[in-house]
Amino acid sequence: MYHLVVFASGNGSTLQAIIDSIQTKKLEAQIDLVVSDNPDAYALKRAENNHIATHTIQSKNFATRDLELSRILSNYSVDLIVLAGYLKMIGPKLLENYTIINTHPSLLPKFGGKGMHGMHVHEAVVQAKEKVTGATIHFVNEEYDKGNIICQTQVEVLPTDTAETVSQKVQSAEKIQLIEVLNRFVNHEIGI
Repeated sequence: MYHLVVFASGNGSTLQAIIDSIQTKKLEAQIDLVVSDNPDAYALKRAENNHIATHTIQSKNFATRDLELSRILSNYSVDLIVLAGYLKMIGPKLLENYTIINTHPSLLPKFGGKGMHGMHVHEAVVQAKEKVTGATIHFVNEEYDKGNIICQTQVEVLPTDTAETVSQKVQSAEKIQLIEVLNRFVNHEIGI
């Protein structure tokens, strides 16, 4: 079995898409742990509702958070870590020891970097009058949104779109793209 750990800071709709794909056999994997830096993240509730172990990060300090996560993850057989709406920087111990991917709600390198997440991205896309946006899945490295891109999916931005409608389009495309990418990892079509 292919073992996933999912990091999420908020609602966990992407986590739910992974759970649903596993339950409907569209993804032959299991989520062993859900990690969050936010004790109030609904993602933790989604995990608990599906009998998945959870861990809420205690440390606010970057270096000690990296050590804490390394210690927790050492208890699991981890094939891949998926950042699904996780807003914290990943530390060097995790980067050294695990393959980590991130979903980002824009066509990187556009609208990426520190502070560019969720509605901030979609508002910037609408304000810039972009005609196309989308979702990117990339490997995680020591810089926000700078890791090698695995794939991107484009969505059209209409002149009548708002940040909210762009968000809905991107989230829909992002979830489909993520399950496709996870299947490629499971089938060893993507190298580490």
